[in-house]
Amino acid sequence: MEIFGVSKYISVPLVALGVWLLIVKANYKFVERIFLIASAIYFAYVLSGILANPPWGTVLQAVHTPTFHFQVGYVTIFVTVIGTTIAPWMQFYQQASIVDKGLKVDELGYERIDVIVGSLFAVLVAAFITIACAATLFANGVRIETAQDAALALKPLAGNYAATLFALGLLNASVFSAAILPLSTAYVVCEAFGWEMGVSHDWKDAPVFFGVYTALIVLGAAIILLPIRSLVETMLASQTLNGVLLPIILITMLKLINDERLMGKYINGRVFNVIAWAMVIALIALTALLVVTSVFPGVFR
Repeated sequence: MEIFGVSKYISVPLVALGVWLLIVKANYKFVERIFLIASAIYFAYVLSGILANPPWGTVLQAVHTPTFHFQVGYVTIFVTVIGTTIAPWMQFYQQASIVDKGLKVDELGYERIDVIVGSLFAVLVAAFITIACAATLFANGVRIETAQDAALALKPLAGNYAATLFALGLLNASVFSAAILPLSTAYVVCEAFGWEMGVSHDWKDAPVFFGVYTALIVLGAAIILLPIRSLVETMLASQTLNGVLLPIILITMLKLINDERLMGKYINGRVFNVIAWAMVIALIALTALLVVTSVFPGVFR
């Protein structure tokens, strides 16, 4: 909101109150519709990437022939991108929200389609964020410390429309995350200890669930109001940690999903297992590579 001239000391408390009221006062069906609308706004990033007028030939060549480098910065950002795209909290939120939604076993096929479409959409959006920034900020050597810097720097490089769309995408992502991440943690805590949970409950029926959610909203807002020098570096550090922790979460999930006593006939099939374990092994290798390049930066020269 600072991009639009609104101080964070006004916008952050108002947004925190808004997302708190949304989860505490609304039922799951209404909340899900709001989240779907918020997801559609992510198309702003796609439009921003197109308006940035990138060299499409170079983009297509990079998609067709991806490259990899062993520099510590490159490996770090590689792990970070994975950590923010397949974040550990998403795994918990996904299953908990399905329970909260009240889906039955015979609706599993529809939910699988939902997850696949959502995953492809996430990759599309992430690609256009990368394209927009690479074609403008990186190409002109612009260094940013906050998300606001990124949107403002786009103005002279890609035009007002691209900058405004990018800023709207940032605003949407921020508000969306402020609602969903604390919700994911509240789900996890209550599931772990067997406490009542669910957006459709009221405070009296699920006091711990809404208490944890409220505490995290307040804590998150308070941290953003601190005079942090670089929010971008703070975000990068947290998402790198996500990438490092992700294999642990996925291994645990794979052990559960292949336990016939728990899953019955719904255990993972061979194809899903091969894909999932291949991804886990790749993530472990990347994490090991990150450690090696960090401790011995010149080892691959």
